[in-house]
Amino acid sequence: MAGIKQGLELKQTQKLSPLQIQTIKLIELPIQELEQKIRSELEENPVLDDSPVQDKDENDEPKDVSIDELDKDDPIPDYKLRVNNYGKDERPQYNTFSVKESFTQSLMEQLGYRQLSRHEHDVAAFIVGSLDEDGYLRRDIDSIVDDLAFRANIESDPDEVLRMLKVIQEFEPVGVGARDLRECLLLQLRSLRQTDEVRMATRVISDYFQEFSNKHFQKIMARLSMSPDDMRAVLAKIVKLNPSPGGQIDDSYNDQAQQIVPDFVLDMDGGELRLSMPRFSVPEIRVNRKYAELLAGAQGSSERQQKEAAAFVKQKLDSAKWFVEALKQRQNTLESTMRAILDYQHDYFMDGDESNLRPMVLKDIAEKTGFDISTISRVVNSKYIETHFGIFPLKFFFSEGLENQDGEEVSTRELKKVLRDFVDSEDKRKPLTDDQLVVMMNSKGYKVARRTIAKYRDQLDIPKASLRKEI
Repeated sequence: MAGIKQGLELKQTQKLSPLQIQTIKLIELPIQELEQKIRSELEENPVLDDSPVQDKDENDEPKDVSIDELDKDDPIPDYKLRVNNYGKDERPQYNTFSVKESFTQSLMEQLGYRQLSRHEHDVAAFIVGSLDEDGYLRRDIDSIVDDLAFRANIESDPDEVLRMLKVIQEFEPVGVGARDLRECLLLQLRSLRQTDEVRMATRVISDYFQEFSNKHFQKIMARLSMSPDDMRAVLAKIVKLNPSPGGQIDDSYNDQAQQIVPDFVLDMDGGELRLSMPRFSVPEIRVNRKYAELLAGAQGSSERQQKEAAAFVKQKLDSAKWFVEALKQRQNTLESTMRAILDYQHDYFMDGDESNLRPMVLKDIAEKTGFDISTISRVVNSKYIETHFGIFPLKFFFSEGLENQDGEEVSTRELKKVLRDFVDSEDKRKPLTDDQLVVMMNSKGYKVARRTIAKYRDQLDIPKASLRKEI
């Protein structure tokens, strides 16, 4: 019996509390979605009322009652739900900025139009969140199944994940959700009108992708009995495809604009940085008087109906408590994270000079704040800061780093810029090989290995030398 009890206790410790779940979900939301969530909570929880405190009913009695007042007659002492984080002054105006609809948001909007069960929608949404910035799913299906179980508490299997991936691969821009370049190109070819050239291009990518990547065109022509004109027509089709559907959404698709509100505002005041958080619409949440009286009237009552009503109100009070506390924790987590980023990147934020942007990864900020890396990731996602030199997503400030020859760390953003400049200025009749790029980078003081050059090339969508050669 003792062994069984121990097993049950172990399982219990793995579950997140309602407050933790609420906080995690709220941290992920940008301000505008947070405001919608608050409105939704007010509509769904009848014990909450955001009417102004000074409102009166027909009998000139206040409509609402604070939890402090309710507690005078309530034996349950823990429901301190009244929230007044910002005083009674009017909410200050803040700037909104028109930005293109984000890649993830556009995919989620398309997902909303699909007839899926709640469970299928959650699985698909997790896959969308797992795509990289180029729109690829770089993780294998089994790993996604494991992540669903351990990170999202969603039970699934490889067949279901693959089925939901196929749904996502039907979204715009075509090619999204591919697991490699070959699959990305095939998804795009199969979406085109099936002319002879398209069918032949599909055959080349499907069956001879390695030969095509290595520009072994003569071998392909021989095996498929293609003429030089056929090969040129196939090449013309393939080079028009988009190898990075997540990073280069077509303008005709991505001209929807949305208004965003910066989560943070950074001002320069007397040579000092001053951080503030534009106030989002968190109402002063109070318990509706009708429900407060219902709960108070049920104290000590033996009538079943009154007890059931009181239990209902108490359940809703619990929900409200978790929600309000989660709002507070969200704000504290966001502010602590942003202040840690400001401290880490202080020199950069003084004037916006990118050369002062230090290499920084999620782990660096996690160590400074004491938060988990996954929490930092949620804070950074879809959040913006308005500075005195522009508007930036928080993701912009994160990059890996390497040492230069002087032993100083430089950001990968700087390294990639230098690499791009070398490739842009090369002789396309004799493109620079990765080994040559290593020598040139070293001559500029950057210590990089050949595999690092290859990695950065892939991230910058720069083909290897043999594919950059022009006649």
